[in-house]
Amino acid sequence: MAKAYWISFYREISDTAKLAAYAKLGGPAIEAAGGRFLARATAAKAYEAGLTERTVVVEFESVDQAIAAHDSPAYQAALAALDGGAVRDLRIVPGV
Repeated sequence: MAKAYWISFYREISDTAKLAAYAKLGGPAIEAAGGRFLARATAAKAYEAGLTERTVVVEFESVDQAIAAHDSPAYQAALAALDGGAVRDLRIVPGV
């Protein structure tokens, strides 16, 4: 079974306090669901659209595990804490 990758692109961060509240809950929720953080940073260099906002890459054992992590009560609580504090584009993609 191919691994899966959860990739979050932060398009805009409007409330750093809400982002901090999300991170306090979200990171542990993702790890408890089997996720392993591979990258969490602002882009070192951006091409194409030129967006350098924060990007997060998390590895899971499967697409199903990644989806379950996102849909878990613990992660949903983290999203509730974020409450519009950031505009993100989150994708779950299968590995090759």
